[in-house]
Amino acid sequence: MNASFGGTRCRPAAVLALAAGCAAALAWEGDAQAQIDAAKSTLVAVSRQMSVPVEGRFTKFDAQIAFDPAKPQAGTARITVDTGSYDLGDASYNDSIRGPEWFDAKAWPQATFVSTSVAPTGPNQFRVNGNLTIKGHTEAVVVPIVLTQQGTTKIFDGTLPIHRLAFNVGTGEWKDTSTVADEVLIKFHIVAAPK
Repeated sequence: MNASFGGTRCRPAAVLALAAGCAAALAWEGDAQAQIDAAKSTLVAVSRQMSVPVEGRFTKFDAQIAFDPAKPQAGTARITVDTGSYDLGDASYNDSIRGPEWFDAKAWPQATFVSTSVAPTGPNQFRVNGNLTIKGHTEAVVVPIVLTQQGTTKIFDGTLPIHRLAFNVGTGEWKDTSTVADEVLIKFHIVAAPK
């Protein structure tokens, strides 16, 4: 049996990619703000359809971020993701995933992550707590990030497992996790530079 949206195979790979990208985008020292380099940053998620890994990415997301490595507890991040920008590399798949059974991008054009706290967990490693909102539903998430600095540019990397059904992503027949797995692995690579 093939997963499909009205005859189109379903590829919900990047279902909650924004969570990690959101939290990952912490970045700048003092009160200065950082800006995401969209050309170098990626927000990807890997889901499993019929036990086969499927990858997709969001191509439009923005962030308001501030971070001083000497005072990580004062760091903040707010990430906004355009749910209609989800790209599986195929127009028919993209149309399906943006539809009401999945992201419902017309009714819920944006998903957001807002950090609530930041704590160091090791050298250049941090735990970011925050609230992720998709399709009007909010869940608390914890995002692990690794920070690399290249000159004045900061790079945040990490992977976060999230459950799509908690956000009502994949309704009707798509709630069947034997077809599309509930867990989605969010992989983020966020490049941020001072404004």
